[in-house]
Amino acid sequence: MGSNHDAEKLFDEMPTKDFVSWNSLVSGFSKRGHLGKCMSVFLMIKSELVFELNEVTVISVISACACAKASDEGQYIHCCAVKSGMMSEVKVINALINMYGKFGCIDSAFRLFWEMPERNVVSWNSMVAVCTQNGIPNEAINYFNMMRMNGLFPDEATMVSLLRAFENLPLGRLVEAIHGVIFTCGLNKNLTIVTTLLNLYSKLGKLIASHKVFTEISKPDKVAWTAMIAGYAMHGQGKEAIEFFERTVREGMEPDHVTFTHLLSACSHSGLVEEGKYYFRMMSDVYRVQPRLDHYSCMVDLLGRCGLLNDAHHLIKHMPLEPNSGVWGALLGACRVYGNINLGKEAAENLIALDSSDPRNYIMLCNIYSAAGLWSDASKVRALMKAKNLNRNPGCSFIEHGNKIYRFVVDDYSHPDSDKINKKLEELMRKIQEAGFVSETESILHDVDEEVKTKMINKHSEKIALAYALLVTSADVPIVIVKNLRICRDCHNTAKFVSLIEKRVIIIRDSKRFHHFSDGLCSCGDYW
Repeated sequence: MGSNHDAEKLFDEMPTKDFVSWNSLVSGFSKRGHLGKCMSVFLMIKSELVFELNEVTVISVISACACAKASDEGQYIHCCAVKSGMMSEVKVINALINMYGKFGCIDSAFRLFWEMPERNVVSWNSMVAVCTQNGIPNEAINYFNMMRMNGLFPDEATMVSLLRAFENLPLGRLVEAIHGVIFTCGLNKNLTIVTTLLNLYSKLGKLIASHKVFTEISKPDKVAWTAMIAGYAMHGQGKEAIEFFERTVREGMEPDHVTFTHLLSACSHSGLVEEGKYYFRMMSDVYRVQPRLDHYSCMVDLLGRCGLLNDAHHLIKHMPLEPNSGVWGALLGACRVYGNINLGKEAAENLIALDSSDPRNYIMLCNIYSAAGLWSDASKVRALMKAKNLNRNPGCSFIEHGNKIYRFVVDDYSHPDSDKINKKLEELMRKIQEAGFVSETESILHDVDEEVKTKMINKHSEKIALAYALLVTSADVPIVIVKNLRICRDCHNTAKFVSLIEKRVIIIRDSKRFHHFSDGLCSCGDYW
């Protein structure tokens, strides 16, 4: 592909220029993300009346505005489209809906959609995508259902957007229903759709279903193979991920940097240190894949999780790339687990220098100080956070029941049956304490009595969600809970004891990985 300079030069040298030439120039700038040049040519066409504006020109500029999230320019182009009488053109309105969705202006996108004189499949797909991008999966489902009621069949874009809407919610039954729609519509041969589906099943804790989808792919590509390795990594099944990787190579697939990121992550989450080191070397020596920051982050995480903090620090200091937040964050997390204050402070300072607005960096440092009993230092970090007006995202847990999603936060009394839920939780905590459970209160950052800490930690969102699940689900159904933050050690131990006492399979997905609890044990081997 030529450069922008070459394209402009060729355009300038043209003796005569028609609307195709001008549109080609605008389109070229748009595809390369050069909003400024795109707008300049657009204004030239408009002001000098070179040619009458047409939908091709306008759509190209709308696309450039959407990619750059340039809301002022986007609204100006919208006005131009109105003045030019283009608001009856379905393609133009679809482009505007997509643009406003990327801006987060969902009300504008909704209004445009419902004011359209006619709608096509792309129109409905755009609305499903807008809802997905803006974190309103229930609306995405509603638009999908309305689309089908209007007699339109979903295509690849519909299904991929819809499936991605479910990624952060435990919508297992609904995904199974959508799987049926995919099959009914004959889209089960579409590699992009089935890869998205198998990826989603693994994110919902249904790794067996994910593997079944994979086995039904006649000719899986590199993306599908890598998606399965990612699934094994997420569930802490490192040995299975390695076996799958070796099978990938035997099948003739060339692993790329994404494949190795998930493979190294699998080794990290399973404590496979030597295997991780081996594949890190093999990556460049055999497969000619040069290590990137993600790979170094995995290796620092791998070493740090095993307590090899000095080795992890040495790797950071000698890596050929400038370490990013992923690399320093991996070290900081390990320092938090092993109580290394000096290295933790260094990692936190580097993280804060990279991004002083991320509250997680301050919280992790505060955790390290608090665990070491350095309350004065912890207080200073909290004061700094307050001065910068930084707030941590509140922890919340989601659980599916009766085709609805229930959300719980710490010390939650919002559910209509909250009295029953809290009574069940108290009963549960009493049972597991009688069985030998001892609370681990190190994650409570306040300098208060141990009894107060215990009461605070017993109200964590995943414990409330677990108590609710025991009230409303049958014993033969696994309990699946999704949490937006990492699970703390106390809640992890609670889930282990509950799985033993109540004889239940409990699956908790936190922000990093899955934990499968059964018979008092966790699939992570207490290693996360």
